[in-house]
This record gives sequence, structure tokens and C-alpha cells, in this order.
Amino acid sequence: IVENLAEKLSKIEPSLNKVFFGGDGSTAMEIATKMALHANIIKQNNKTKFIALKNGYHGETALTLSLSDLGLYKDAYLPILTNVSYIENIPYVNFKEDEEFQKCSDELWKKTEKELNKYAKDLCAVVFEPIVQGAGGMLIYSADFLRKLRIWADKNDVFLIADEIMTGFGRTGEILACNHAGIIPDFVALSKGLTAGWMAMSVVLTKTEIYNLFYDDYETNKAFLHSNTYAGNALACAAAVESLKIYEEEETFKQVKERFPFMRELFEDLAKKTGKLTNIRGIGGIIAGDLILPENLKNKRVGYAIYQKAINNGAFLRPLGNTIYWLPPLNIKKTELELLRNITEKSINEILS
Repeated sequence: IVENLAEKLSKIEPSLNKVFFGGDGSTAMEIATKMALHANIIKQNNKTKFIALKNGYHGETALTLSLSDLGLYKDAYLPILTNVSYIENIPYVNFKEDEEFQKCSDELWKKTEKELNKYAKDLCAVVFEPIVQGAGGMLIYSADFLRKLRIWADKNDVFLIADEIMTGFGRTGEILACNHAGIIPDFVALSKGLTAGWMAMSVVLTKTEIYNLFYDDYETNKAFLHSNTYAGNALACAAAVESLKIYEEEETFKQVKERFPFMRELFEDLAKKTGKLTNIRGIGGIIAGDLILPENLKNKRVGYAIYQKAINNGAFLRPLGNTIYWLPPLNIKKTELELLRNITEKSINEILS
């Protein structure tokens, strides 16, 4: 069953045909980051620095917290974290229809390129959540930005590590969010949707040429020595194989894309009726908006209060600070989305009216 799953995963993107098993999302990102660093050590090119995107989130281990740019999660652990730089100029958009989604402005890219060029000589990899930054507030950014990043990375011999833990397996309407940009990273980390949440599991997909760097006689000390206790667990592999089968048979990702206009319409109607949501943004199976709050409430946990009301009203409406979002099951029915809209509206009104 492990071999069966590996074969299926290697076909998601034919050039990413090597599969390394892990235990969870943080683990997958840890593996990808270590593998990129180790590959450069084998190549003896002295490229050991990492850069990530501002507002990014990549996990809870010391290394993945270092890659993340959310102080709430990492500030207490700064003494044990490693130094990572962040790309500041990110072209955020609201929807795929926004002009900048398909054409990142030259002015903004030049600023980003200037940032990247400062580190190019020492840079091992750029780490990013493709298209959507989840914990950062369901922030959506330009697909063209990723295309330009891929071109720059190839030119400067820098790896791209795509954190598809949240975005992978249809959450944005594509099997990989990187598909929106038409790029192939050097490493892709996958988890959550891999087993549809039924078992803890993660994988890293990478390329044959990277795999070959580690494939040598034992005495050369090139082996990638990383293992997790339950990596490749047979039960999790069985759940993953079945999940992939269902995604294919039910055309789940196609459903997500077709359902998005309806989900957007409901959320925009919610914003209009409550008058309490702004900056509506979404893609695939994600829609979000920021609460409009009076000055005296802007630093309060209003989103959490709405979440508590929603639990009592029948929906799990987990907030990100004062951002309200829907991240429903990929096969949710339209009637269930309408119910979610009603519960969200009721919960917001009970707190803010």
C-alpha cells in the first residue's frame, strides 16, 4: 500500500516523481528545508540561507517557526530559532479576476528582485505558501509573482519550496495551488488533504536530480538521514489512497471551482446584510473577509466571540484574529453553504449589532 501511494503521488506532477514520507505538515516542511540545505552542502556551493514571504506560516517546529512570519506563534521561542529573511513586497489580490493576479506589476517585482539579489550568492531556497497564505489571514497573491520567482530562482540556482499543506489537493480548485501559476517547485510539501484529514500523514515530493545527489555509497556520507516514527504508516497510506480515489471519481476539484461563484455570492450577501465585513477575497474553496470594527473594539478578540456564538448556533467558524472565513469540506452542498451563511450572519449580528 505504501508503494501504491508513492506511485500515485509521483503522477501528480511527473517531474516531481520522488516521494519522501513524513508525519504531519510541520514535519514535511522540516524535511523539505533540510533536504534543500543538504543538497547544497553536497554540491559544495555554500548556499545556506533561506528567505520566505512576509505573513507566511509553515509549522510549529523550531525550523518551521523560523521560516514563519507570525510573531504570535514564534516570539516566545526566538532564542532557539534561526535567522530567516522575508520578502516584503507581495502583490495581494482579492480574486483571480483581478488584473494583478495574472500580471504582477513591473514596479513591484523590481522591488522584490532587488531584495532577492541581495541574498542570491548565499541563498539556498525561497519558501512560500503558493497563492494563499492561510494563517496570515487567508491572503491571496498574484500567480504571476510566482512565475517571476521561478524564473529568478532558475537564473540564480536557488530552490523553491512550496508549502502546499493547506492549499494542496483541491483547496484552491487545483490539485496544487502552484498550478495557478503554471510553475513546478523543487520541493512540494503535502499533508491535510492527503488523507482528507482521517490520518496524520505528510509527504515531500521532489525531483530525480535532487534525489540523485543523495544516492551514493554509504561511505560518502551523502545519505539524507531523516525519519519520523510513523512515516509511511500503512493505515494512513490506505486512507490516502482511498482519498485520491474519491477525489478522482467524484471530480472533487472540478466541483470546488464550479461552486466558488455561489460561495462568493453568499459571502458578499453576508457582508452586505451585516455591514460588518470588508476586503472580501477568495479562491476555490476559500472565502474570507475582515471585520469592520469601531476603534474601541479593534484590538479585541471579536472574531473569537463570533466563533463562540457560531459554535452554539451550529457551525465551526474558526477565526484568524478578526478575519472571518469559510474553509468548508470540498464536497459541501449548496444547501449547507446557505446554512453556513445564515449561521455566520446570525453570529456576527449577535456580537456586533
